[in-house]
Amino acid sequence: MSTPPMYANLTALDREQHKKLRLKLDAPVLERVAELNSLFLATVEFADACKEFPIVFVRVGTPVEGQPQAVAPLAVLGLKPGSNLFLKDSKWTGNYLPAYARRYPFAMARISDDGQDMAMCFDAEWKGFSETEGSSLFADDGQPSEFLANAKSFVEQFEMESERTRMACVKLVELDLLQDMRFEAQLGNGEKIDVEGFLTVNEKKLAELEDAKVVELHRNGLLSLLEMHRLSLSNMSRLASQYQG
Repeated sequence: MSTPPMYANLTALDREQHKKLRLKLDAPVLERVAELNSLFLATVEFADACKEFPIVFVRVGTPVEGQPQAVAPLAVLGLKPGSNLFLKDSKWTGNYLPAYARRYPFAMARISDDGQDMAMCFDAEWKGFSETEGSSLFADDGQPSEFLANAKSFVEQFEMESERTRMACVKLVELDLLQDMRFEAQLGNGEKIDVEGFLTVNEKKLAELEDAKVVELHRNGLLSLLEMHRLSLSNMSRLASQYQG
């Protein structure tokens, strides 16, 4: 089982092994994103996220010969590695927090070698878990508590939206609509940096698409997603200006 960003020890939740497990609801979660300068973003979140974050795409996974490399969208939280400009004094300063972070400390993960079986998992190293304090995850009869049932529903919905996002990205790659981005930023402290490693829409290729493909993109919602992505890039300069001293 791979360990995604923000998690330390992703462990499958078992009703017998973890029947005494409790969750301290007031335990701080956001410290886990303090050194993350980006978070995965589902396409359903673009409308809210584009108002605050630059939305970019990145190549993900291991390249397979003869196949296009997969891509995924990210909300950019900072322009330097380990820099999250939306976290101050352990509090989130933005108006929108991506669902990737809101699902923590839970996640759905593939637990079989073939990647087919998925299970509800939790970060076993997070200090919010205890056997003596907090809300119980399981009732005395071994059934999930109301809290755990709601958490499971949320992470399952997140997985559904993640799959829709994956399919949307497959289409963008198929149409060859993304290109490498290089952004020259002058930070608020006067420092100049190059922001690289991200992908953005190729305006020229988008403009040259056949009418039928443009209509298809419009009808499946991808055209509006690309527009939100393009609009969000203006937030790059806003992030740059926040670096002071």
